[in-house]
Amino acid sequence: MTPSVPSLARRLLPALLLLGMAAQAGANTLTQNVSWTIDRPGTSTKYRLVAYGDSIYAGYDTGITTAAKYAAPTVDAEYLSALWNADIESVRRAKSGAVASDVYNNKIVAEKSYMQDSSTRVVTFEMCGNDGLQARTAFKGQSGTCDYSGMDNAVNTCKQYVAAAMDFINANAYAGVKVKVISNLHYPGYAADNVQSSCKDATTKATVNLQNTFLPRLAKMNYWMCEYAREKGFQCADNFAQFMGADYDSNGDGIVDSVGLRWVSGESETSYVTRTATTLRSTIRDANTHFVSASTSYDYIQSDDTHPTYTGGTVTAGLFGGTTGSGAPRYTSFTGGKSPIWNQYGHERMGWNVSTSNSTAP
Repeated sequence: MTPSVPSLARRLLPALLLLGMAAQAGANTLTQNVSWTIDRPGTSTKYRLVAYGDSIYAGYDTGITTAAKYAAPTVDAEYLSALWNADIESVRRAKSGAVASDVYNNKIVAEKSYMQDSSTRVVTFEMCGNDGLQARTAFKGQSGTCDYSGMDNAVNTCKQYVAAAMDFINANAYAGVKVKVISNLHYPGYAADNVQSSCKDATTKATVNLQNTFLPRLAKMNYWMCEYAREKGFQCADNFAQFMGADYDSNGDGIVDSVGLRWVSGESETSYVTRTATTLRSTIRDANTHFVSASTSYDYIQSDDTHPTYTGGTVTAGLFGGTTGSGAPRYTSFTGGKSPIWNQYGHERMGWNVSTSNSTAP
């Protein structure tokens, strides 16, 4: 006898819940692929933007069947559509929960055909967030003497696969690609990490502040993302600065905080880490409260304290497959290169940040 739909739903629900929990665990992954075309009125010319990554580019929304329609790559596609007066297909090949090696091997390399298509003009990627998150979780669980090797290994692994990804994209992307961009990492849970560890440092015999421990290592990851970009012909979208620094001068040094925190081309790793993790430390704020002025702030991080906020609805992406669809642009022109909501949501801010590298013509 064929079960009724309600009966099937009851049977499937426990399995779906288990899959959902597994997908959100640090060592598990959930493929979330989406193709969404910005269908601009009055044109049939179409170009492609390909984005590889983990849950950030996937537009993860804490569910197992949906993702943000306007994740950062599709927000950038909207900017491209207006700039080039063309339809832009945003192809997101992403896997939530994936560490850098997984993004590299099973997305960038295994799915290279997407960036080899002759319509491709932009290739962008992000990785390493889960390497850092898993190392952070492991460190928080330590007792006894602190072992920093897991976090340091995450930094080195990140460097290895970021460089490999850029080399592979350079060797395999369609020759007509105009822009290649890497997005670096914001610091999720920055405020929550301002607590002491359970383990004790071998030298001081005292517990360590988690924020003080993690921030310099995140800074090293971000430095090498931008430095390798400079060396290998990529642009670096500095999301750490855009998420973690206010859009006004909070410390009176004459520089807007989000500008002061940016990676500077040509600086050394030591200089960057010291500047961001020490010198300008007072200007870093949790992205749950991103100040666009001294009196106005927006929440850039979802309730999970990790993933960027978004607007514009969701699409199917995850357990039941991915969406392929199209829709008219929300905005057909951008005054000053910015949408009216460019600084109000995490994905809108990231998408705008990636768009600042766009070429003027396809």
